[in-house]
Amino acid sequence: MPKKVLYADDEAGLRRLVERGLSAHGIEVVAVEDGHAAVERLKHEQFDVVALDHYMPRLDGIGALRLIHEIPNHPPVIIVTGEQDSAVAVAALKAGAFDYVLKDVSGQFVPLLLAALTGAADAMRMRRAKENAEAELREQRDRFEKLAIEREMLLREVNHRVGNSLQLIAAFLQLQGGSSKNDQVKAALTDATRRVMAVAQVHKRLYTSNDVQSVSVDQYLAALVEDLAKTDISDTPVLSLAAEPLDLDPDRAVAIGVIVNELVLNAMKYAYPAEKGPIRIGLKRVNGKRAMLSVEDDGIGHDIKTTPRSTGLGRSIVGAMANRLGADVVYDPSHSGTRVVITFECVAPPAN
Repeated sequence: MPKKVLYADDEAGLRRLVERGLSAHGIEVVAVEDGHAAVERLKHEQFDVVALDHYMPRLDGIGALRLIHEIPNHPPVIIVTGEQDSAVAVAALKAGAFDYVLKDVSGQFVPLLLAALTGAADAMRMRRAKENAEAELREQRDRFEKLAIEREMLLREVNHRVGNSLQLIAAFLQLQGGSSKNDQVKAALTDATRRVMAVAQVHKRLYTSNDVQSVSVDQYLAALVEDLAKTDISDTPVLSLAAEPLDLDPDRAVAIGVIVNELVLNAMKYAYPAEKGPIRIGLKRVNGKRAMLSVEDDGIGHDIKTTPRSTGLGRSIVGAMANRLGADVVYDPSHSGTRVVITFECVAPPAN
Protein backbone atom coordinates (compact mmCIF):
# COMPACT_ATOMS: atom_id res chain seq x y z
CA MET A 1 0.00 0.00 0.00
CA PRO A 2 1.33 3.47 -0.87
CA LYS A 3 2.25 5.90 1.89
CA LYS A 4 1.93 9.15 -0.06
CA VAL A 5 -0.32 9.82 -3.07
CA LEU A 6 -0.72 12.82 -5.37
CA TYR A 7 -4.30 13.20 -6.63
CA ALA A 8 -5.36 15.76 -9.26
CA ASP A 9 -9.03 16.54 -9.94
CA ASP A 10 -10.77 19.77 -10.88
CA GLU A 11 -13.80 18.87 -8.73
CA ALA A 12 -13.21 19.94 -5.10
CA GLY A 13 -15.88 17.57 -3.78
CA LEU A 14 -14.22 14.53 -5.34
CA ARG A 15 -10.85 15.66 -4.05
CA ARG A 16 -12.28 15.70 -0.49
CA LEU A 17 -13.89 12.28 -0.98
CA VAL A 18 -10.60 10.77 -2.15
CA GLU A 19 -8.70 12.45 0.69
CA ARG A 20 -11.08 11.07 3.32
CA GLY A 21 -11.28 7.61 1.74
CA LEU A 22 -7.53 7.12 1.41
CA SER A 23 -6.62 8.81 4.69
CA ALA A 24 -8.77 6.23 6.48
CA HIS A 25 -6.19 3.66 5.35
CA GLY A 26 -3.24 5.70 6.62
CA ILE A 27 -2.34 7.17 3.22
CA GLU A 28 -1.16 10.77 3.01
CA VAL A 29 -3.00 12.47 0.15
CA VAL A 30 -1.90 15.68 -1.56
CA ALA A 31 -4.83 16.90 -3.69
CA VAL A 32 -4.43 19.52 -6.45
CA GLU A 33 -6.89 21.05 -8.87
CA ASP A 34 -5.33 20.38 -12.31
CA GLY A 35 -2.57 18.71 -14.30
CA HIS A 36 -0.14 21.63 -14.17
CA ALA A 37 -0.29 21.76 -10.39
CA ALA A 38 0.30 18.01 -10.25
CA VAL A 39 3.38 18.18 -12.49
CA GLU A 40 4.88 21.10 -10.52
CA ARG A 41 4.23 19.38 -7.19
CA LEU A 42 5.82 16.21 -8.46
CA LYS A 43 9.01 18.06 -9.40
CA HIS A 44 9.61 19.01 -5.76
CA GLU A 45 8.12 16.17 -3.72
CA GLN A 46 8.35 12.39 -3.64
CA PHE A 47 5.15 10.39 -4.11
CA ASP A 48 4.52 6.68 -4.29
CA VAL A 49 1.71 6.96 -6.86
CA VAL A 50 -0.03 9.71 -8.85
CA ALA A 51 -3.75 9.66 -9.75
CA LEU A 52 -4.95 12.08 -12.45
CA ASP A 53 -8.48 12.91 -13.51
CA HIS A 54 -8.89 12.52 -17.24
CA TYR A 55 -10.77 15.77 -17.92
CA MET A 56 -9.30 18.87 -16.26
CA PRO A 57 -9.01 22.51 -17.39
CA ARG A 58 -5.65 23.88 -18.63
CA LEU A 59 -4.02 20.45 -18.73
CA ASP A 60 -5.88 17.15 -18.76
CA GLY A 61 -4.74 13.85 -17.32
CA ILE A 62 -3.19 12.46 -20.54
CA GLY A 63 -1.28 15.71 -21.12
CA ALA A 64 -0.02 15.74 -17.55
CA LEU A 65 0.95 12.07 -17.88
CA ARG A 66 3.20 12.86 -20.84
CA LEU A 67 4.94 15.64 -18.87
CA ILE A 68 5.36 13.37 -15.86
CA HIS A 69 7.16 10.83 -18.03
CA GLU A 70 9.82 13.48 -18.64
CA ILE A 71 10.61 13.60 -14.90
CA PRO A 72 13.37 11.14 -13.91
CA ASN A 73 12.34 8.29 -11.61
CA HIS A 74 8.71 9.38 -11.66
CA PRO A 75 6.11 7.27 -9.80
CA PRO A 76 3.43 5.23 -11.60
CA VAL A 77 0.36 7.11 -12.78
CA ILE A 78 -3.33 6.09 -12.58
CA ILE A 79 -5.86 7.78 -14.86
CA VAL A 80 -9.28 8.37 -13.30
CA THR A 81 -12.16 8.97 -15.69
CA GLY A 82 -15.93 9.19 -15.61
CA GLU A 83 -16.17 8.18 -19.27
CA GLN A 84 -17.42 4.69 -20.01
CA ASP A 85 -15.82 4.82 -23.44
CA SER A 86 -13.06 2.20 -23.65
CA ALA A 87 -11.14 4.49 -26.03
CA VAL A 88 -10.22 6.66 -23.04
CA ALA A 89 -8.73 3.67 -21.24
CA VAL A 90 -6.82 2.60 -24.35
CA ALA A 91 -5.44 6.11 -24.83
CA ALA A 92 -4.37 6.27 -21.18
CA LEU A 93 -2.55 2.94 -21.32
CA LYS A 94 -0.89 3.84 -24.61
CA ALA A 95 0.31 7.10 -23.05
CA GLY A 96 2.03 5.09 -20.30
CA ALA A 97 -0.52 4.97 -17.49
CA PHE A 98 -0.11 2.03 -15.13
CA ASP A 99 -3.89 1.60 -14.83
CA TYR A 100 -7.18 3.45 -15.09
CA VAL A 101 -10.21 3.67 -12.80
CA LEU A 102 -13.82 4.58 -13.63
CA LYS A 103 -15.16 7.14 -11.16
CA ASP A 104 -18.59 8.28 -10.04
CA VAL A 105 -19.70 11.46 -8.29
CA SER A 106 -20.81 9.62 -5.16
CA GLY A 107 -17.29 8.42 -4.39
CA GLN A 108 -18.02 4.69 -4.70
CA PHE A 109 -14.91 4.41 -6.90
CA VAL A 110 -12.55 5.14 -3.98
CA PRO A 111 -12.07 1.44 -3.04
CA LEU A 112 -11.28 0.70 -6.70
CA LEU A 113 -8.84 3.61 -6.72
CA LEU A 114 -7.24 2.28 -3.52
CA ALA A 115 -6.77 -1.14 -5.10
CA ALA A 116 -5.24 0.39 -8.23
CA LEU A 117 -2.93 2.64 -6.20
CA THR A 118 -1.81 -0.31 -4.06
CA GLY A 119 -1.13 -2.44 -7.13
CA ALA A 120 0.87 0.36 -8.75
CA ALA A 121 2.91 1.02 -5.60
CA ASP A 122 3.69 -2.68 -5.15
CA ALA A 123 4.68 -3.03 -8.80
CA MET A 124 6.93 0.02 -8.57
CA ARG A 125 8.61 -1.31 -5.43
CA MET A 126 9.28 -4.61 -7.15
CA ARG A 127 10.56 -2.85 -10.23
CA ARG A 128 12.93 -0.64 -8.24
CA ALA A 129 14.09 -3.60 -6.16
CA LYS A 130 14.87 -5.43 -9.39
CA GLU A 131 16.67 -2.39 -10.80
CA ASN A 132 18.69 -2.03 -7.59
CA ALA A 133 19.58 -5.72 -7.66
CA GLU A 134 20.64 -5.48 -11.31
CA ALA A 135 22.66 -2.35 -10.56
CA GLU A 136 24.35 -4.11 -7.64
CA LEU A 137 25.04 -7.12 -9.84
CA ARG A 138 26.57 -4.90 -12.52
CA GLU A 139 28.66 -3.16 -9.87
CA GLN A 140 29.87 -6.49 -8.50
CA ARG A 141 30.64 -7.73 -12.02
CA ASP A 142 32.57 -4.57 -12.83
CA ARG A 143 34.44 -4.86 -9.54
CA PHE A 144 35.22 -8.52 -10.25
CA GLU A 145 36.44 -7.70 -13.76
CA LYS A 146 38.63 -4.93 -12.35
CA LEU A 147 40.07 -7.29 -9.73
CA ALA A 148 40.65 -9.93 -12.40
CA ILE A 149 42.55 -7.43 -14.56
CA GLU A 150 44.60 -6.30 -11.57
CA ARG A 151 45.31 -9.92 -10.62
CA GLU A 152 46.38 -10.71 -14.18
CA MET A 153 48.72 -7.71 -14.19
CA LEU A 154 50.20 -8.77 -10.84
CA LEU A 155 50.68 -12.34 -12.04
CA ARG A 156 52.36 -11.11 -15.20
CA GLU A 157 54.64 -8.87 -13.13
CA VAL A 158 55.45 -11.74 -10.76
CA ASN A 159 56.30 -14.02 -13.67
CA HIS A 160 58.43 -11.29 -15.18
CA ARG A 161 60.40 -10.87 -11.98
CA VAL A 162 60.72 -14.61 -11.39
CA GLY A 163 61.89 -15.09 -14.97
CA ASN A 164 64.48 -12.34 -14.58
CA SER A 165 65.67 -13.80 -11.28
CA LEU A 166 66.04 -17.26 -12.78
CA GLN A 167 67.99 -15.86 -15.71
CA LEU A 168 70.25 -14.06 -13.24
CA ILE A 169 70.81 -17.33 -11.34
CA ALA A 170 71.59 -19.09 -14.62
CA ALA A 171 74.11 -16.37 -15.46
CA PHE A 172 75.81 -16.82 -12.07
CA LEU A 173 76.01 -20.57 -12.63
CA GLN A 174 77.43 -20.03 -16.09
CA LEU A 175 80.07 -17.66 -14.75
CA GLN A 176 80.93 -20.10 -11.98
CA GLY A 177 81.24 -22.92 -14.47
CA GLY A 178 83.39 -20.88 -16.81
CA SER A 179 85.81 -20.03 -14.04
CA SER A 180 86.16 -23.62 -12.80
CA LYS A 181 89.17 -25.69 -13.87
CA ASN A 182 87.49 -28.94 -12.90
CA ASP A 183 85.73 -30.48 -15.91
CA GLN A 184 83.24 -32.36 -13.76
CA VAL A 185 82.31 -29.23 -11.83
CA LYS A 186 82.03 -27.28 -15.07
CA ALA A 187 79.75 -29.95 -16.59
CA ALA A 188 77.59 -30.07 -13.48
CA LEU A 189 77.17 -26.28 -13.42
CA THR A 190 76.38 -26.27 -17.13
CA ASP A 191 73.64 -28.85 -16.57
CA ALA A 192 72.29 -26.81 -13.65
CA THR A 193 72.26 -23.71 -15.86
CA ARG A 194 70.14 -25.44 -18.45
CA ARG A 195 67.74 -26.76 -15.82
CA VAL A 196 67.21 -23.26 -14.49
CA MET A 197 66.68 -21.88 -17.99
CA ALA A 198 64.10 -24.60 -18.73
CA VAL A 199 62.04 -23.25 -15.82
CA ALA A 200 62.74 -19.63 -16.72
CA GLN A 201 61.29 -20.23 -20.21
CA VAL A 202 57.90 -21.03 -18.66
CA HIS A 203 57.79 -17.74 -16.76
CA LYS A 204 58.86 -15.90 -19.90
CA ARG A 205 55.95 -17.49 -21.75
CA LEU A 206 53.57 -16.38 -18.99
CA TYR A 207 54.56 -12.72 -18.86
CA THR A 208 54.71 -12.35 -22.65
CA SER A 209 51.38 -14.10 -23.23
CA ASN A 210 47.83 -12.80 -22.98
CA ASP A 211 46.98 -15.80 -20.79
CA VAL A 212 48.76 -15.97 -17.43
CA GLN A 213 46.90 -19.12 -16.38
CA SER A 214 48.26 -21.56 -18.95
CA VAL A 215 51.27 -22.22 -21.17
CA SER A 216 51.26 -23.26 -24.83
CA VAL A 217 53.50 -26.27 -24.37
CA ASP A 218 54.22 -26.68 -28.09
CA GLN A 219 55.56 -23.12 -28.30
CA TYR A 220 57.44 -23.52 -25.02
CA LEU A 221 59.15 -26.69 -26.26
CA ALA A 222 60.06 -24.97 -29.52
CA ALA A 223 61.92 -22.26 -27.57
CA LEU A 224 63.49 -24.83 -25.26
CA VAL A 225 64.72 -26.97 -28.16
CA GLU A 226 66.15 -23.88 -29.82
CA ASP A 227 68.13 -23.13 -26.65
CA LEU A 228 69.34 -26.74 -26.38
CA ALA A 229 70.47 -26.70 -30.00
CA LYS A 230 72.92 -23.93 -29.11
CA THR A 231 74.71 -26.11 -26.57
CA ASP A 232 78.43 -26.65 -26.70
CA ILE A 233 78.47 -29.97 -24.84
CA SER A 234 79.31 -31.89 -28.01
CA ASP A 235 79.06 -31.50 -31.73
CA THR A 236 76.02 -29.55 -32.79
CA PRO A 237 73.08 -31.97 -32.34
CA VAL A 238 70.39 -32.53 -34.91
CA LEU A 239 67.30 -31.67 -32.85
CA SER A 240 63.78 -31.81 -34.24
CA LEU A 241 60.42 -31.16 -32.64
CA ALA A 242 56.96 -32.36 -33.66
CA ALA A 243 54.50 -30.97 -31.13
CA GLU A 244 50.75 -30.66 -31.42
CA PRO A 245 49.11 -27.60 -29.83
CA LEU A 246 48.57 -28.21 -26.13
CA ASP A 247 47.89 -25.80 -23.26
CA LEU A 248 48.72 -26.77 -19.68
CA ASP A 249 48.96 -25.06 -16.33
CA PRO A 250 52.43 -23.63 -15.54
CA ASP A 251 53.39 -26.32 -13.00
CA ARG A 252 52.78 -29.17 -15.45
CA ALA A 253 54.47 -27.25 -18.27
CA VAL A 254 57.57 -26.87 -16.07
CA ALA A 255 57.57 -30.63 -15.44
CA ILE A 256 57.48 -31.35 -19.19
CA GLY A 257 60.22 -28.83 -19.90
CA VAL A 258 62.54 -30.27 -17.24
CA ILE A 259 61.94 -33.82 -18.53
CA VAL A 260 62.76 -32.82 -22.10
CA ASN A 261 65.80 -30.90 -20.93
CA GLU A 262 67.18 -33.93 -19.03
CA LEU A 263 66.45 -36.49 -21.73
CA VAL A 264 67.84 -34.37 -24.56
CA LEU A 265 71.01 -33.51 -22.64
CA ASN A 266 71.45 -37.20 -21.81
CA ALA A 267 71.08 -38.13 -25.49
CA MET A 268 73.49 -35.38 -26.53
CA LYS A 269 76.11 -36.72 -24.13
CA TYR A 270 75.84 -40.46 -24.67
CA ALA A 271 73.80 -41.45 -27.76
CA TYR A 272 76.48 -40.71 -30.36
CA PRO A 273 80.00 -41.19 -28.99
CA ALA A 274 81.73 -40.76 -32.37
CA GLU A 275 79.61 -38.24 -34.22
CA LYS A 276 76.41 -36.23 -34.04
CA GLY A 277 73.03 -37.71 -34.80
CA PRO A 278 69.32 -36.97 -34.71
CA ILE A 279 67.39 -36.43 -31.51
CA ARG A 280 63.63 -36.20 -31.92
CA ILE A 281 61.12 -34.72 -29.46
CA GLY A 282 57.43 -35.42 -29.93
CA LEU A 283 54.24 -34.26 -28.22
CA LYS A 284 50.83 -35.39 -29.34
CA ARG A 285 47.38 -36.10 -28.00
CA VAL A 286 46.54 -39.75 -27.53
CA ASN A 287 42.85 -39.01 -27.01
CA GLY A 288 40.83 -36.13 -25.73
CA LYS A 289 42.20 -36.33 -22.19
CA ARG A 290 45.71 -37.76 -22.54
CA ALA A 291 48.92 -36.72 -24.28
CA MET A 292 52.20 -38.47 -25.04
CA LEU A 293 55.67 -36.97 -24.75
CA SER A 294 58.59 -38.78 -26.39
CA VAL A 295 62.33 -38.20 -26.73
CA GLU A 296 64.26 -40.57 -28.99
CA ASP A 297 67.58 -41.01 -30.75
CA ASP A 298 69.16 -43.53 -33.16
CA GLY A 299 72.32 -43.92 -31.15
CA ILE A 300 74.00 -46.81 -29.44
CA GLY A 301 71.11 -47.57 -27.13
CA HIS A 302 71.48 -48.91 -23.62
CA ASP A 303 70.16 -51.33 -21.07
CA ILE A 304 68.59 -49.17 -18.40
CA LYS A 305 69.06 -51.85 -15.75
CA THR A 306 72.75 -52.64 -16.30
CA THR A 307 74.39 -49.84 -18.20
CA PRO A 308 72.75 -46.53 -17.46
CA ARG A 309 74.14 -43.74 -19.55
CA SER A 310 73.45 -40.85 -17.15
CA THR A 311 74.09 -40.00 -13.56
CA GLY A 312 71.48 -40.87 -10.99
CA LEU A 313 70.60 -37.19 -10.59
CA GLY A 314 69.21 -36.77 -14.10
CA ARG A 315 67.13 -39.94 -13.88
CA SER A 316 65.84 -38.88 -10.45
CA ILE A 317 64.82 -35.49 -11.82
CA VAL A 318 62.95 -37.13 -14.72
CA GLY A 319 61.21 -39.51 -12.32
CA ALA A 320 60.20 -36.69 -9.97
CA MET A 321 58.79 -34.61 -12.82
CA ALA A 322 56.93 -37.64 -14.20
CA ASN A 323 55.35 -38.16 -10.78
CA ARG A 324 54.30 -34.53 -10.85
CA LEU A 325 52.49 -35.26 -14.11
CA GLY A 326 51.03 -38.49 -12.72
CA ALA A 327 52.86 -40.45 -15.43
CA ASP A 328 55.36 -43.28 -15.77
CA VAL A 329 58.66 -43.19 -17.65
CA VAL A 330 58.73 -46.01 -20.22
CA TYR A 331 61.76 -46.99 -22.30
CA ASP A 332 60.70 -48.50 -25.62
CA PRO A 333 62.58 -51.83 -25.95
CA SER A 334 61.72 -52.16 -29.63
CA HIS A 335 63.54 -48.98 -30.62
CA SER A 336 67.03 -49.44 -32.10
CA GLY A 337 68.43 -46.47 -30.20
CA THR A 338 66.81 -45.01 -27.10
CA ARG A 339 63.16 -43.93 -26.96
CA VAL A 340 61.58 -42.62 -23.79
CA VAL A 341 57.78 -42.28 -23.69
CA ILE A 342 55.75 -40.48 -21.03
CA THR A 343 51.95 -40.51 -21.22
CA PHE A 344 49.99 -38.15 -18.97
CA GLU A 345 46.61 -36.56 -18.44
CA CYS A 346 46.05 -33.30 -20.32
CA VAL A 347 43.65 -32.05 -17.63
CA ALA A 348 45.19 -31.23 -14.27
CA PRO A 349 43.81 -33.27 -11.36
CA PRO A 350 41.52 -31.38 -8.93
CA ALA A 351 43.21 -29.62 -6.03
CA ASN A 352 43.00 -31.35 -2.66
